Parts: sequence; structure tokens; C-alpha cells
Amino acid sequence: MSKNFEIKQAAVAEIKEKIEKAHSFVMIDYRGMTVAEVTELRNQFRKTGCEYAVLKNTLVKLALKEAGIEGFDAELNGPTAVAFGMEDAVSPAKVVKEFLEKAKKGVIKCGFVDGQKLDVKGVEALASIPSREVLIAKVMGSMMSAVSKFVYVVEAIRKQKAGEE
Repeated sequence: MSKNFEIKQAAVAEIKEKIEKAHSFVMIDYRGMTVAEVTELRNQFRKTGCEYAVLKNTLVKLALKEAGIEGFDAELNGPTAVAFGMEDAVSPAKVVKEFLEKAKKGVIKCGFVDGQKLDVKGVEALASIPSREVLIAKVMGSMMSAVSKFVYVVEAIRKQKAGEE
């Protein structure tokens, strides 16, 4: 085997590993972005626990095939960058959507979450889901509301009985 072939095999294995470990991934076309804008995008991804990489389309196709994922051939044309959501499924979509709206450059190609390929609208819908922390806070708020109402009712009953005696 040639050295170049071994290097490509290692790259495909690394991409496949990222695909399998990630909760989701989003592919974008980064054409028109300046180096400063791409650097800012990378920093935003890092802050949210995502990995961002510009990858060769053929290597991504091979890695997806090895991972048993199909249907991305149409999107893997032209410049492609992939954002892998290593900590949660929503972060890559959220960061990409917010950044591209602000920069007015680049486009979302597609995404992947829970074994499902997402089109552009699917990625945008995923981005609109509140973060994990916000969802936990809402659940906790709902639980605290129910508990505080229960305590209020018990206290009202106690006061009523105390007043009757």
C-alpha cells in the first residue's frame, strides 16, 4: 500500500469515529467567508463543545458509507465544512444558523441527527429548539410551581382548621 493511501484510510477512520461519537452534525458551504469570519465561527463552535472541520468530500462520503449512513452524495459537492455536536445535538445547528444569519455568507447544506438526515429546514427547526439547560430550567420551574401550589393549599387548610378551633 502506498503512503498516501494509508493517510487517506486514517483520515476516513477519524471522520467515521467523529460521525459515530457525535450526537449530530451539520454540513455547510463556507464560500465567501473571510479567514476572520471562519475563525470566529470556529471559536463559537469550541465554546459550545462542537468540532468544526473542513473536510474532503470524497473522504466524508467514504466515512459515511463505512458508518452505514447514506443519502449525502448530492450535498457533498463544492466546499464543505462539517460541525459535529459532541456534547448535544442542538448546538451545531444553533451556532451555524445564528452565525450565517449574522454574516450573510455561506449556506447550510444539510444535517444529521438521531439516524435521520435533515434538510435545510430541518436544521433550522433543530436550531430553534431551546438548549438543554433552558429545557431543564423549564422542567424544574414547572415542578417547583406544582410543589409551591401544593404547599400553599396545605397551608391554607392548616390556617382554616386553626381558625375553626
